[in-house]
Amino acid sequence: MTEIEIGRGKRGRRAYSFDDIAVVPSRRTRDPKEVSIAWQIDAYRFELPFLAAPMDSVVSPAQAIAIGKLGGLGVLNLEGLWTRYEDPQPLLDEIAAIPDEVTATRRLQEIYAAPIQAELIGKRIREVRESGVVTAAALSPQRTAEFSKAVVDAGVDVFVIRGTTVSAEHVSGAAEPLNLKQFIYELDVPVIVGGCATYTAALHLMRTGAAGVLVGFGGGAAHTTRNVLGIQVPMATAVADVAAARRDYMDESGGRYVHVIADGGVGYSGDIAKAVACGADAVMIGAALARGTDAPGKGFHWGMEAVHEELPRGKRVNLGTVGTTEEILTGPSHTPDGTMNLFGALRRAMATTGYSELKEFQRVEVTVSHR
Repeated sequence: MTEIEIGRGKRGRRAYSFDDIAVVPSRRTRDPKEVSIAWQIDAYRFELPFLAAPMDSVVSPAQAIAIGKLGGLGVLNLEGLWTRYEDPQPLLDEIAAIPDEVTATRRLQEIYAAPIQAELIGKRIREVRESGVVTAAALSPQRTAEFSKAVVDAGVDVFVIRGTTVSAEHVSGAAEPLNLKQFIYELDVPVIVGGCATYTAALHLMRTGAAGVLVGFGGGAAHTTRNVLGIQVPMATAVADVAAARRDYMDESGGRYVHVIADGGVGYSGDIAKAVACGADAVMIGAALARGTDAPGKGFHWGMEAVHEELPRGKRVNLGTVGTTEEILTGPSHTPDGTMNLFGALRRAMATTGYSELKEFQRVEVTVSHR
């Protein structure tokens, strides 16, 4: 890809966000009812190709169960309020009532300073598991070694290792870093790892044995990573680069398929279609679900980046509410802006362009808009 000269001493590659691209109709159309958007990872099949982001404003144990019954996968945040407090509901109510963002950040730091309790990790996972839905939970790389035994003992089905950026070669002089390859090899459940946003980083993560990689960092609605650290990779380019890494890894490994999951910048239904068009198998959704009238955050949204004790890289944002989680996922919609019936829109986008399955839709033509 052609590089652009930023100045005499620096060149950079042009990258594109989902807003910069659009899906192109083909010569064929289909009936939306004949389109399948089902997704399968390892032994688990989902009627809707998404994971709900492990954020306290999005997924509680009850919400994980509800999302599972609707056909998706709710991922519990095992470093959040539900594993620090026996009853976090009063704190969720308090966070929603804080009047300004500066006060919200300080209070979030205080609330999340409470220690994580291993017994609560087991309790929350069992609560979801006993409902009969697929159970998924997430830890950061820094906490994985400490709490992974409690997670596995509780019977998690899918384990997610999620951070702002996760590498297969973390270097630290202060502590022994997590050996991802060894950890995944010894674990008896599929592991999804991320985020990453480049071909090389994704290829290294795939070589650890991960079942899926999360693509993206710095682009979520509640993130300020770009402002604080100066780091962000536009999502359309990131997903396409990681999809290329998957293709090459399949050749290298003799056909092993690693799922590419777009995580960030997927706030509207059209973004989901564009993510799949760029090569994603599924998406991880946060902000879109935080708009649910039944979401734990009551229309407010924040992630773990917002509670960092030294350098917060996120904030609590007020997104408001648009409808129930079911309406947001599968309709009916009563908004014209792509915030509801996310997967009805994906199904219609595929039908309009003549594709009947997600993997076929990854081959759809896209255009780039010049602004």
